[in-house]
Amino acid sequence: MARSKTSAKWLQEHVNDPYVKQAQVDGYRSRASYKLIEINKKDKLIKPGMLAIDLGSAPGGWSQIMAPWVGAKGKVIASDILPMDTLNDVDFIQGDFTEDDVFEQIMAVIDGRPVDVVVSDMAPNLSGVNAADQYSSMYLVELALDMARKVLKPGGSFCAKVFQGVGYEEYLKDVRESFDKVLIRKPAASRPRSREVYLVGKGFKG
Repeated sequence: MARSKTSAKWLQEHVNDPYVKQAQVDGYRSRASYKLIEINKKDKLIKPGMLAIDLGSAPGGWSQIMAPWVGAKGKVIASDILPMDTLNDVDFIQGDFTEDDVFEQIMAVIDGRPVDVVVSDMAPNLSGVNAADQYSSMYLVELALDMARKVLKPGGSFCAKVFQGVGYEEYLKDVRESFDKVLIRKPAASRPRSREVYLVGKGFKG
């Protein structure tokens, strides 16, 4: 099957992307690693000894860099409906975290420890229909926020990828209700034409 002009353009852009090339050099699983590196440099969300949860973790670009950050006394719990290759010092749970059995598996690994930070780089499988894709993406970040509210300790942090569009302002308002401080970040590794931004919530009100 011949590639569409759009997919051919994306492939060319991807191959020439400096962050894709750098990820190969650095041994990172995803160019998205650089987004969290920049956010964490600014906002210091993830520190040694912390318990961090990575939602929608596959292929593991964020978990991979968080594990060394939290160190031996910390823990990273990753979850995705897709499979993910094993990472040192990362507990991976495959499944839908909104389903009771998967949620209980996550809670069993948490084992009563206070959760310091929940991160989400989730995005839906895009259909190409902008309105449908926007609703799907907003649904995912709402689920991520709901999860954060269930597990975060008071004062904890949250970081999620959000696409600007229908529902974005309402979601931003919702996040602000749960956190003392909310920042909007657009990392350099985020493609300029993309509508994605990252909302960083600090000081969970509990």
